[in-house]
Amino acid sequence: MSDTNPDCIFCRIANHEVPAEVVYEDDLVVGFKDAHPVAPIHVLIVPRKHIPTLNDVYADDNIVSHMAFAARKIAEDLGVADTGYRFSMNVNRGGGQIVFHLHAHLMAGKNLVTLVIRLAVITSIMWGKLVKLLRKK
Repeated sequence: MSDTNPDCIFCRIANHEVPAEVVYEDDLVVGFKDAHPVAPIHVLIVPRKHIPTLNDVYADDNIVSHMAFAARKIAEDLGVADTGYRFSMNVNRGGGQIVFHLHAHLMAGKNLVTLVIRLAVITSIMWGKLVKLLRKK
C-alpha cells in the first residue's frame, strides 16, 4: 500500500494540495473542518497515510489510538473536551463511509443524544405511516 493516493481527496487535503480549514496536524494525522457539517463543530481526523477503511488497519498499527489522541487535543483546543463531544468512524458503504480513506468524525456543539433520539422518533413515525399506507393497498 502506498503512503498516499493521488486520487483521494483526503490524501490531497493532508498534503495541502486541496484547501481545507485545518485545525490540527502532526506527523501522522490532519484534522480539518468538515465541508458539510452536521453539528456546529464537525472535524474530520485523517491519517496522512492512505488507509481505505478501519478493516485495513493492522493490529500493530497505532494510527487509531493516535487519531483518538488528536481528537482529544482538538476537543481541548475547541473548548468542548469537558462539555462533551462525539468521536466516531464509519466503515464501508453499509456503515455510512463515503470517502474511502480512514477518518474519524469529531462532533460537538449541540446535544447530539437529543438529536439522535429526535431523528429516531421521526424515522419511526415515518416508517409507521409508510407501513399503514402500504397495508391499505
